[in-house]
Amino acid sequence: MNQDRIYAIVDIETTGGHASANGITEIAILIHNGYEVMERFETLVNPEMNIPIYIRALTGISNEMVAEAPSFKDVASRIFSLLQNKIFVAHNVNFDYSFLKYHLGNCGFDLQCKKLCTVRLGRKIMPGLPSYSLGRFCNHLGIENHGRHRAGGDAEATAILFSMLLQNDAEDNINNSLKAGSKDKSLPPNLSLDMIEKLPGTPGVYYFHNQKSKVIYVGKAKNLRKRVVSHFANNNPGRQKQEFLKNIYSITFNECGTELMAFILESIEIKKHWPEYNRSQKRFEHAYGLYAFEDQNGYLRLAVDKRLKFSSPLYTFNYVLEGYELIKVLIREFDLCPKLCFIQRNTNPCTGMENKSCLGACQGEENHIEYNQRVTNAIHRLKAALPTFAIVDEGRVEGEKSCILMENGIFYGMGYLDRQVSTDDISVLKDQITSYPANDYIRNLIQTYAGKFPEKKLMFTI
Repeated sequence: MNQDRIYAIVDIETTGGHASANGITEIAILIHNGYEVMERFETLVNPEMNIPIYIRALTGISNEMVAEAPSFKDVASRIFSLLQNKIFVAHNVNFDYSFLKYHLGNCGFDLQCKKLCTVRLGRKIMPGLPSYSLGRFCNHLGIENHGRHRAGGDAEATAILFSMLLQNDAEDNINNSLKAGSKDKSLPPNLSLDMIEKLPGTPGVYYFHNQKSKVIYVGKAKNLRKRVVSHFANNNPGRQKQEFLKNIYSITFNECGTELMAFILESIEIKKHWPEYNRSQKRFEHAYGLYAFEDQNGYLRLAVDKRLKFSSPLYTFNYVLEGYELIKVLIREFDLCPKLCFIQRNTNPCTGMENKSCLGACQGEENHIEYNQRVTNAIHRLKAALPTFAIVDEGRVEGEKSCILMENGIFYGMGYLDRQVSTDDISVLKDQITSYPANDYIRNLIQTYAGKFPEKKLMFTI
């Protein structure tokens, strides 16, 4: 035990779960020398906002109780003087620390403390308990708490708990947690450091799971360990980040041969698991599509329109202009009518008839059978132009190669092959790789990658 260390054991009560939109209603700070509590500070705080009814029920702190209490700015200097140059200790330390750092910052004080979390230390020093919540942990150890969900009572219980952790720390976990390079203090309270240590430094997809093992977040990485650790590098006081960290209990992962495969697998897994904390890609679809339909006069018509749910466009686009440019190419190559393709929308004479590219379908001068054949040929040409190719790249281990297959412009699947397996036969590839659901986001990823690295692209003729 380091006798020179002074600890500040802290507990706060608040109006809500994240610092940026909530206030502190009560704070207790116990100064601990590693053996006993030397000094106590405790006060109610006027949060200068309403205390929600469920918080009042939980803590017993009412709006009336804090009405005459000092505001946080009135006690900020005292709080900062107690905390600075101390080791900040709390049960789920990042919650208390994020609140005090945020509110002290608003008062002009820059809180910079080393931190210890009694939840994380409890899991290491006294492993195997059914729960490490403050109430159940203390009950298991016979620690009485005479003021549950009040700052003073919880801080006193945490101080006794911390003393027991100091006395039972046979493997020097506390010292290790305080080392400058330790990742432990920045991790969510319910996540084991062992899970971080098991992550490889390779491309892949990682999954954060909650207490019931449900996937709550899916991410991709060029380096799995670095990317996962980066999630915990800052303690953002916002509600989303705080809830996110609190709900992470475990991590699993899938290694990938390349970063591109990690991007693709991430998209597939987000669509599969629909994780609570993923925002992007849940509803990603291209905004516009190229459609073909037959009008009342029997003429096949091509049109660019907003992509409709459950529709099957011939092709999709991010921007409407992309669609119009494609239709103009088809009009020139197959003598289609700009009016029937909705390129010309006014009542003026057909520009296609003026330059002889339109053969009069819009005026009924060309019968629909002949015109429709050219539209059909244009559609076939469009589909034939969609490439079939494979991206052959590095595997996950030596002696392995990865393969991503696009068939007629649509993502077919991906997987890993022995380096001795031939990639010249598309039927062999299909037998070796896994088929996955396709989407436009994946298609764009692959086509962009193939454009940047043509040497990795293997074309097939079907």
